[in-house]
Order: sequence, then C-alpha cells, then structure tokens
Amino acid sequence: MPDKFKIINPYSGDQKEAVLKTTSIFYRKYFNDFNFRRLILGSSPARRGTAVTGVPFEDAETLQNETGILIDNFHINQSASNFLNEVMNRYGGRKRFYGNFYPSFVCPFGLARINSKGNEVNCNYYENKKIQKLLFPYMISSIRKQLDFGIDTSICYCIGSGENYKVLTEINQNYHFFKTIIPLEHPRFITQYNSRNKDMYMEKYLKALNHD
Repeated sequence: MPDKFKIINPYSGDQKEAVLKTTSIFYRKYFNDFNFRRLILGSSPARRGTAVTGVPFEDAETLQNETGILIDNFHINQSASNFLNEVMNRYGGRKRFYGNFYPSFVCPFGLARINSKGNEVNCNYYENKKIQKLLFPYMISSIRKQLDFGIDTSICYCIGSGENYKVLTEINQNYHFFKTIIPLEHPRFITQYNSRNKDMYMEKYLKALNHD
C-alpha cells in the first residue's frame, strides 16, 4: 500500500480466532443452504466495524447476541445500524432477509489512512485512484468468487448511490456480472444528514428489496 495507507483484514488481525468463530456461527445459521441470493454490495468495510468482525453491516451487540462471542474494539454507528435492523424487520425478519440476500462489499478489505492531523481514519477504495487501481484485480476476483456461491445475478443492490455506484456500474459495463444494479443511499448518509426523510428512504429500500 502507498505511504500513510493500510489494509485491515479481520482474518489476519489480533482477534482472528474470535472472528473465525463468530463468522462460522453466523454464516452457518443463516446461509447453510442452497438458496439463490442477491448481492448487496457496500464500498469497503469500516475500519472499526466489519473490518474487525468480518460480518457485513452487523452491529456488535447483535453479533454477540447471535453468537455469544465478544469481539473487542468494535465501533458501530448506532443510528445507521438501527436503520438496517428496521429494514430487516420490516422486510420480514432476519431469517427471511438473509435467506434472500447476501451482503458484502465491492472491496472486501477495510482501508485506513493517516490524515493531516496524524490520526487514523476510514478510507474508501475509491478515494485514492492509485489504491483503487492497485486493488482492482482483487476486487474483480472477489466478486467472481462470490457469484459462484449461488448468486441471483438479475439484480445487485449497491449501498452508496454516489462513487460506489459509479465504480460498480463501470465494472459491470466491462464484466457484465449483473443484469441490473439498483443504487441505495448509505444508511449513514440517511441517518446523519437526511433523518427527516428516513421514512422515504425506508420505503425505497423495501420497494427495491421486493423487486421481482
């Protein structure tokens, strides 16, 4: 990686044993079948979120309740997490949601950079063109491997209607992974900057997820 940037991989970090136990329990509970699922792709895991736990978009409290395993140093944007949990509940519950969808990321690794104040902060793969180019082959390989899981490629949902959607659309134009990509605003964008329109975005999510 370029200077002042680093990759965060939950499967090789200090808590890798706890991560392997957590992900094993979680995925066996919700994905131990032969269902076809649609991909939901975020940009890249938050450095103190999924990049630590290995389970996309899940908050620490829920994961601990699901698996009985505590992973330390996990931070969650509670309002964004609550939004996604409400989406799942209104869709029909966690079992139905995970029975139909497989959440993941365009870039599976968490990324961090050192800012001008010397602090480590989150970084998305598309923020730096050099990093994007460096990670691009791995991103394509990762998507291909996940499609082999048994993915319904008629629709892919893109979390992040800006740059992430732009890059994923460009990838799809070249590789033809999906018939349609539906962009959805990031829960953090909704809860932090557009909370007054939360119900509107909730309906948008549910309408999209119920798309035939």
